[in-house]
Amino acid sequence: MAVKDTYKSIEAPSEGLFKDLGSRFIARAYPVESEAEVRDIVAAIRKEYHDARHHCFAYRLGLEGEPWRAADDGEPAGSAGRPILGQIDSAGLSDILVVVIRYFGGIKLGIPGLIRAYKTSTADALAQARVVEKVAGRWYGLRFPYASLPAVMKIVKDLDLPQRGQSFLEECTLEVRVRRSLEEKFLELFRNLGIFTS
Repeated sequence: MAVKDTYKSIEAPSEGLFKDLGSRFIARAYPVESEAEVRDIVAAIRKEYHDARHHCFAYRLGLEGEPWRAADDGEPAGSAGRPILGQIDSAGLSDILVVVIRYFGGIKLGIPGLIRAYKTSTADALAQARVVEKVAGRWYGLRFPYASLPAVMKIVKDLDLPQRGQSFLEECTLEVRVRRSLEEKFLELFRNLGIFTS
């Protein structure tokens, strides 16, 4: 059975906006690949929009959409983070963070109004984004004698593997990115050559 190794994300940051009864909801969507990146962006937004009442967010990462998180940041439970995550899931996206910054307009919207506001602002940001297909995979380090270079490079070329960190001396090192659907074949080919992968 073929291994599924592609998923959808966004190419670049995008923004959406929703206004209701004087409150403004500014949604910012970002392509991200790690929870550390999420933390950095959320911290930067809290600093940039320090005068806003709430900075609610949700994210999903990786091929399987794990890990994920939805945060209400002081709004009633389930009225902000979950609607944001719901829009991410409706669009079928991963490796994405959406932060919605709320400026309170003085009139309470009630939970249904909040859900609508967070959902609509997020949908607007996602509608502005360009969706791209990503390939799940990982980087492998190769270490091999110079004599094996032609055989190694033939496999790299045949499998069309992106490369980085090349060093071709008496002992060669090379990093290659292997898409998930090719991992078994890749590991078998290098085991047959007697080459260590890490």
